[in-house]
Amino acid sequence: MPKIKTHRGAAKRFSVTKSGKIKRAKAYKSHILTKKTTKRGRRLRKGGFIAECEAKKVRELIPYK
Repeated sequence: MPKIKTHRGAAKRFSVTKSGKIKRAKAYKSHILTKKTTKRGRRLRKGGFIAECEAKKVRELIPYK
């Protein structure tokens, strides 16, 4: 049985915590930041977690991470 290939794009975007949750970065932080408030910019710095219904699909993309 061959190994399952890792989806490289997903591997760069997501990481798995020790508890098994999938961590992600928040969007809208790369450019056009002048019209966004400082408070919003600070909130966007922190990461987030993927909902459990979507986490199953992401785990299939990154089986060895």
